[in-house]
Amino acid sequence: MRLLGSGVRCVRGGRDIFSGLDFQASAGELLTVVGRNGSGKTSLLRLIAGLLTLAGGSIVLEGGESELTLPEQAHYLGHRDALKPALSVSENLGFWRDFLGGERFDAGKGLAAIGLDHAAHLPAGYLSAGQRRRLSLARLIAVRRPLWLLDEPTAALDVAGQDILIGLMRDHLAGGGLIVAATHSQLGLDARELRIGGRA
Repeated sequence: MRLLGSGVRCVRGGRDIFSGLDFQASAGELLTVVGRNGSGKTSLLRLIAGLLTLAGGSIVLEGGESELTLPEQAHYLGHRDALKPALSVSENLGFWRDFLGGERFDAGKGLAAIGLDHAAHLPAGYLSAGQRRRLSLARLIAVRRPLWLLDEPTAALDVAGQDILIGLMRDHLAGGGLIVAATHSQLGLDARELRIGGRA
């Protein structure tokens, strides 16, 4: 499996964010996207996820499920945690599993894996920023998808939370998954780097 970008162009608000961008990453690889604020790191992830429209070029996933679109084979973890505050931690995880079409999944084990099993029955609105981020990470293991698109994945995480994230990423890559991560911090994993220019 291989993610390929060729001549990718992004236009937002009537101005070019970047153009002529080429990149590739194969199964088992982490591609880190680096650049100044406003250079287009988040925009690139959103293009891959199908949340923005390409202004030029192409992005394809070779060797994926031929009956599924690229966005249907990707998890996008953005800046916002996309949780329902009135639902419990367990209910939020169940909602995402059902919404994304995942198989039956032991929510307790998933929450234990990210260190939130003690808060399973709490409304998500009671969680701290770091706990909310951990719950978002649980989606990655509740519904298996080969491509993870992570935007500043360590944001709001304490050291223990960052260790959990790195472990999840390492396991995903070892299983043949692909990760594209926009980040300003070192993740402690072998990675290829894609540097995006652009204006701040």
